[in-house]
Amino acid sequence: MKIFAINPGSTGMKAALYDDLNMIWSESAEYSQEDIDRCKESDEKEENFRFSNSIEILENHGNRVSELSAVAGRGGLLRPMIGGAWIINEAMESDLRLCRYGRHASNFGGLIAKRISEKAGSIPAFIVDPVCVDEMSPVAHVSGIPDMPKRSIFHALNQKAVAYRIAKQMGKPIEECRFIVVHMGGGVTVGAHCEGRVIDVNNGLGGYGPMSLERAGTVHAGDLIKRCFSGKYSEKEIQRMIIGNAGVAAHLGTRDFRKIAEMVHAGDDKAKLIVEALAYQIAAEIGSRAVNLYGRVDAVILTGGLANSTYLCDLIKERVSWISEVIFVPGEDELRALAEGAYKVLTGEEEAHIYEKE
Repeated sequence: MKIFAINPGSTGMKAALYDDLNMIWSESAEYSQEDIDRCKESDEKEENFRFSNSIEILENHGNRVSELSAVAGRGGLLRPMIGGAWIINEAMESDLRLCRYGRHASNFGGLIAKRISEKAGSIPAFIVDPVCVDEMSPVAHVSGIPDMPKRSIFHALNQKAVAYRIAKQMGKPIEECRFIVVHMGGGVTVGAHCEGRVIDVNNGLGGYGPMSLERAGTVHAGDLIKRCFSGKYSEKEIQRMIIGNAGVAAHLGTRDFRKIAEMVHAGDDKAKLIVEALAYQIAAEIGSRAVNLYGRVDAVILTGGLANSTYLCDLIKERVSWISEVIFVPGEDELRALAEGAYKVLTGEEEAHIYEKE
């Protein structure tokens, strides 16, 4: 079975073709500034451009849509849903196209996958473990403001794929495992994985939890309220202050962790303090997830781009190794995770979910 996996980002497209779960090829296409500017003209133009680009990538590798058994696209912002593969139907397509739950580049993943499916003769089309996966327990949703419950938006695709693989390495079904999975990249999300479900996690898009390379994490609400009503900042400027122009980058002027590590090793005391603060905050969030799991944890798993830094991972490990074994899984393989989700449905290991409007 040939499965085409696509993962649209804000400035490019990642795609791969799998024969069952064996990768035939993968490509990461970066868009020119001209292409990015053209996409900003309208959602319709951006969708058409990204669709054409996906077909072009496929054909440039000598393949055609007629060869495909299924297509899997990165899931976008949709209503809260459980993890797994979801069939891209008209209801989902409508919510993605209207940006009903928010605007994000990943929204195009489902839209493009649906169009490729139609071009290929209505082959199965899925999204897998989108960022809006919500399996949090009822108590985890409660906040101190009744009509502002805590929301689950996190790196579900990579977190769940990594948890599944570590469970397999341990020789245990995921339904018998209890993990704390930490995705560390532009954002940081820390999930409590209990028997296949993520029962609590910080909302990485909302900016709370640990700070990250470009996000503020939890800040003092009173100080933020004063800043919002000071008259000095627009709503957009405040948003950028929390997500984008925040976190490690705001302190050190760069998001490149390799440069930051070089600064630390060169004796830069400020860089050392900020990296230690990053590790401290991530470790504290891991401790919170251990409480969510009553202290019964099979492994703490560090993954994502920043897990390539042994220096950062060791700082975190020093603080949390008392909880459980700490496993490093550097990087992220979201294209494979997409293919795995589709493959499980095609082989009958799992059933695909049906999306309905709220």
